[in-house]
Amino acid sequence: MIKRYLIEKRSWIILFLFMQFLIIFIAYIDSTIPLKAILYIVFLFIIIFSIFLIIRYNKETKFYKSLQEWEYNLDVAGLADPESPFEKMIEKSITHQADLLNQITSQNLMTVAQEKDDLLSWIHEVKTPLTAMHLMIERLEDASLKSHLIYEWLRIHLLLDQQLHQKRISFIENDLYIEKTDLNTLVFNEIKTLQSWCIQKGIGFDIELEITEVLSDAKWLAFILRQLLTNAVKYSEKTDIMIKSYEKNDQTILEVTDFGRGIDPKDVPRIFDKGFTSTTKHHDNAATGMGLYLTKKAAKPLLINIHVQSKLEVGTSFTLTFPKRNEFINIMGM
Repeated sequence: MIKRYLIEKRSWIILFLFMQFLIIFIAYIDSTIPLKAILYIVFLFIIIFSIFLIIRYNKETKFYKSLQEWEYNLDVAGLADPESPFEKMIEKSITHQADLLNQITSQNLMTVAQEKDDLLSWIHEVKTPLTAMHLMIERLEDASLKSHLIYEWLRIHLLLDQQLHQKRISFIENDLYIEKTDLNTLVFNEIKTLQSWCIQKGIGFDIELEITEVLSDAKWLAFILRQLLTNAVKYSEKTDIMIKSYEKNDQTILEVTDFGRGIDPKDVPRIFDKGFTSTTKHHDNAATGMGLYLTKKAAKPLLINIHVQSKLEVGTSFTLTFPKRNEFINIMGM
């Protein structure tokens, strides 16, 4: 800040030094003016001017220091009170801009909230005809047609469900309810939802749940499991999907393993990125790149650690590591 202050005042400093040099020069060429006395006076002027700069430095930089430390959060209350006319102009301009941006931000937040509410309302309304459509499909006698229609119905159902949770996930901390959750019920409910798709693709399930109960939010844990199972079914053909749970280091582990196409090693670090889809299967237009992104985002407030191991053309294994019981104090405090 000192360097900047001196640069700011350099024109005044140069003018002052020029004037002192001019006085000395005049005294030097004019023998009637005592040079020693002039040098003494110039020396005093320089000391006084230096003291003046030091005093003015603290006074003039107080406002700008607070401006430099300002966090740009549209709250100008932390700024020092302006003293000079120029500082008051700056403070007035910043306050005006902050008020304007706060107003725009509030309007945008209201618009986004309204759009979110409208979309959630629309999703809930769509679910009613979707349920009726499923009942009508179930009455069809043509097995082949019925299978294809159920598959397309399931795709719509899963996309709507994903969109619903995507809009809710921003407020997941307010939506959490930690309770004892039965893994058996959770797993079999999700498999039942995917049953017709699995039958169509010849996929079975090998389930080994040594630990059948975990502390978590049942709704969000079901969503996480749904995304992992959907991915496993989508990229597998005529194989079994293994689901097992066990305890390790006082923590519950839940594994979902498929023997499908696997993930390219270069893609593994990016699979949880928003909108990322496989770099090896560009023709897969059904992929949105949102499922695993939302899975990772939902797992974070639940303190669930997700790890993935995969080998191309061999299969993929997702591991959910649940927190220890005493770690749920952190969740309860949210």
